[in-house]
Amino acid sequence: MLAMALAALDSTIIATAIPQIVGELGGFAVFSWLFSGYLLAVTVTLPVYGKLSDTFGRRPILIAGIVLFLVGSLACAGAWDMASLIAFRVLQGLGGGALQGTVQTIAADLYPMKERPRIQARLSSVWAVSSVAGPALGGLLAAYAGWRWIFLVNVPVGLLALWLIIRHFTEDREPARPAGTARRPRVDWPGALAIFACGGLLLTALVQGGVAWPWGSAPSLLLFGGAAVCAVATVSIERRAAEPIIPGWVWRRRTISAVNLSLGALGLLMVAPTVFLPTYAQAVLGLGPTAAGFVLSVMTLSWPVSAALSSRLYNRIGIRNCALVGIGAAALFLLAFPLLPYPGAAWQPAMIMLALGAALGLFQLPLIIGVQSSVGYAERGTATASILFCRQVGQSLGAALFGAVANATLADRLAHAPTEIRPGLPDDLDAVSHALQHAGALTARATDYLRRAVDTTVDHVYLGAAAAAVLALLALLLLAPRRFPVHADARTRQERDGGDTEG
Repeated sequence: MLAMALAALDSTIIATAIPQIVGELGGFAVFSWLFSGYLLAVTVTLPVYGKLSDTFGRRPILIAGIVLFLVGSLACAGAWDMASLIAFRVLQGLGGGALQGTVQTIAADLYPMKERPRIQARLSSVWAVSSVAGPALGGLLAAYAGWRWIFLVNVPVGLLALWLIIRHFTEDREPARPAGTARRPRVDWPGALAIFACGGLLLTALVQGGVAWPWGSAPSLLLFGGAAVCAVATVSIERRAAEPIIPGWVWRRRTISAVNLSLGALGLLMVAPTVFLPTYAQAVLGLGPTAAGFVLSVMTLSWPVSAALSSRLYNRIGIRNCALVGIGAAALFLLAFPLLPYPGAAWQPAMIMLALGAALGLFQLPLIIGVQSSVGYAERGTATASILFCRQVGQSLGAALFGAVANATLADRLAHAPTEIRPGLPDDLDAVSHALQHAGALTARATDYLRRAVDTTVDHVYLGAAAAAVLALLALLLLAPRRFPVHADARTRQERDGGDTEG
């Protein structure tokens, strides 16, 4: 949990300190790379660390990830300009990729299926607490101690986690080796580099397209073209590799491929509440940043509680059916959002987010447990990393796709504004949100029209998120087996601990 807290807290604590960082270091035009660079590094390294943990064991990979993350944190605290800070954030992300995937895998190694929802809910609670406490802590540190302490605060947490892991965590299984030989397998470094290149180019195109440059511009076309070439090269390299980073069985096994696609769709739909709900709360409901954050945070409170209780349901009806119930309910809650009255009250979207978190807790965790229990120790790191990788890619794709939907909807509303209020209206979502927060320069009619335009824009995004939930539901219905297989390792542990072995 301490190791996971490093990655979770670092994802939220920096946001409120951006004004102080930009004020000291400059680089306003590129500060978004403080988030994008970290996300890229985490995402593209997940499959590599998953395979390395299967090959060499979880302990050395987790220790290396913590050390790398702490080195990156210290380097960020000493950054001298925005370029160096972005580079060191990427270094942090290289360690963060090891933390996220390996901790989830260790949870599956240590605990049988009966206990795993409780343990995974504790890990989820780390993200919930970080999402609430991170922005507040970041703001306090930036205001009273200096923004560099945002990164230095990682050091005592990381050192304590490192000490506990070195002292108390031992593995009772040998790392994977080829049959009939005592030597460790060689690492597929060409495949790892190809995955780095493919993922980096694709995610850069998705994150920066429509923001730093137009979608149809030369940079976007070059990045997407380069990603396609690297994807072909990756497939070719991985087919020939003796120990590929992303083995073919990840996609040939129906259980894993169905879950990968479903959680990719989950990443897609999560963009609606995490990215667009705060804008809705501030621009339409007129809430301040803290109250807007609360409307979103209720989802992170119900999610781990629902996940912890999910075993009561999937032990009765099966993992697949439990996930179908969760994602089906999530689709209905997302569809309910456009039905909210205008302008409405804050408790209305908050209740939808509370219900959405409970539904997604029934959806995500059983699928992760099902995949982890369907493979043995030597494949669990790779399988877990593939799930997290697909979710991260889905989130990047969702940010690009729903960003385009939001911009198109808002542009249409602004183009059809009444003639008498059209002059002087802002021309994009960020500018509209800023104008509504400082509405003194707008007439009452213009203010109301802009609020309604943002309301319609976010409604369309939520409809898209509901469509993503339907895609996840279809992936489970068409691809996932009715009963998830349970590997002999997991079955033995379940029988030893007196638990249910049904998938």
